[in-house]
Amino acid sequence: MSIQVLSAEVINQIAAGEVVERPAHLVKELIENSIDAGATELVIETAHGGRFVRVADNGVGIYRDELPKALERHATSKIQVSNDLWNLNTFGFRGEALASIAAVSKFSLQSVQRTEKKASQIQAQFGKVSAVLPSSRSSGTEIKIEDLFENVPARLKFMKSESAESQQIKQIVKAAALAHPQIEFKLIQDGTLQYFFKSAGSLQERAQIVLEKTSLYFTAASRGNFSVEIAFSSPHEVVKTSKQIWIFAQNRFVQDRALQAAVLDAYRSLLMHGEYPLVVVKLKCDPSEIDVNIHPTKSQVKYQDSASAFRCVHGALRAALEQAPWITKPTTTESVSSTYMEGVTAAVANYSRNLSFQDHSLGMTHFKQKDFSMKPAEVVRTKTGGYWADVQILGQANLTYIICQKGDRLIYVDQHAAHERVAFESLMESWNKKKFEVQDYLFPFVIDLSADKVEALLTIQESILELGIKIERLGPISLGITSAPSLIKDSALPPLFEKMAADIIDHGGSYAIEKKVGDIFATMACHSVVRAGQSLSHAQMHELLISMDRFALSSFCPHGRPVSVDTTFMELEKLFGRIN
Repeated sequence: MSIQVLSAEVINQIAAGEVVERPAHLVKELIENSIDAGATELVIETAHGGRFVRVADNGVGIYRDELPKALERHATSKIQVSNDLWNLNTFGFRGEALASIAAVSKFSLQSVQRTEKKASQIQAQFGKVSAVLPSSRSSGTEIKIEDLFENVPARLKFMKSESAESQQIKQIVKAAALAHPQIEFKLIQDGTLQYFFKSAGSLQERAQIVLEKTSLYFTAASRGNFSVEIAFSSPHEVVKTSKQIWIFAQNRFVQDRALQAAVLDAYRSLLMHGEYPLVVVKLKCDPSEIDVNIHPTKSQVKYQDSASAFRCVHGALRAALEQAPWITKPTTTESVSSTYMEGVTAAVANYSRNLSFQDHSLGMTHFKQKDFSMKPAEVVRTKTGGYWADVQILGQANLTYIICQKGDRLIYVDQHAAHERVAFESLMESWNKKKFEVQDYLFPFVIDLSADKVEALLTIQESILELGIKIERLGPISLGITSAPSLIKDSALPPLFEKMAADIIDHGGSYAIEKKVGDIFATMACHSVVRAGQSLSHAQMHELLISMDRFALSSFCPHGRPVSVDTTFMELEKLFGRIN
């Protein structure tokens, strides 16, 4: 078979298959063009699952004599030379979208440039472009697409149902609204208004509207060449899929598994299996640090330093979550001694000394604090009460739940989950403050790893040393540990360093140390505290509740289970038929 040069018609249809894989991608391209044109108001109208699309904006418009160029392939106002590709601050920069769409639809473009008095339009019938004609449009640009893919039956056949395609378009509009809070968006589908997002003053405000959650929180941070804004839900507000984790890079909605992993890891110990938070992440960096042109639909990006991007998102969100903004903070505090909490730390110490990190069960008894390097955990009681210190304890149910009353509600506290979180946080705090005893090995403790994992761990050797663990290379695939905190048993070291090395290779940084240590401490806490089925005195229950005020995340056990549930007296009165 001889080599043939493809016709323009075939070339455009191939390009359309890359750029306009489905109607939602078409809508995304048109929205991005409107945003690049400086639009502050967009109207998106679709019908028949996206086979009909109209996008109108109030942007700067297109000059009359440039309308034919708008429908030529690789025609764009956004790049001039190749270096511009690495300094992009615009969206629709490749100059393929309009030409590709016009090749597979009945297409019309009306526009009026702000410096021109009269509007103009140009049309195309499946790639056949008309002359420029007058138009009655008063401002901005309007693009209308009809009979999408009518001349490409093979592609039309692969479209999903109208409802599925319409749902995907909704996601695209919601993503655009989240990325650009200052822009007003209106979506009409099959004649019905679906969304009307007025311009908002902040990401938090827009996220609350788009995600339909009134209680979202906000944080922002910078790290190296990256800055991030994040709107996030409390661990109480969860969904069953990860679809409500929205990742944006340079204001582009992207699919980024690494940054999604950063979000989920930031929520570690706060969510149960199968629970996902609502989070909007907007990551920005210098344009030269990111490649946005690695995918035809621009749904994926590549960072020059992906590890720093991961750490920026993870660190900012974790720090915000640890502040527990969903809890009202007390105004002043004072320290009080707690013999009960001394028992907690002694119990954990006994577990650390005598048990390996496996599924052992340790019955709760009264422990004395001896031969233990950690200082007694100090409980903070608020002068004005604090949330848990102020509750009225009514008693214990089923030797498992502490029943309390506060204000207009009854509160049920899982005594094991509550004590588990307090013990876990006490251990983590002592670890972070380096209030632990380090033991030196007579001979190095040898761990065999792959060569790349040994190299990865040696790159953060100094950070590991700050945590009381001294490592040295013993060979290409061998690592020697010469000292480690006595809190960590020898049997826990190989899996700790195996996982730590993998996390460093994938994401970089020493955050992996704290993550793995946290897993170990969660196991220690679970097996070292008061159990369900154990009788507690009123004083013990009171001290346990007071200790919860010390830690912002005390409303969840280290495995993400809720520590307490509550019900209002109004709900009880409804159950008893006192009120309707």
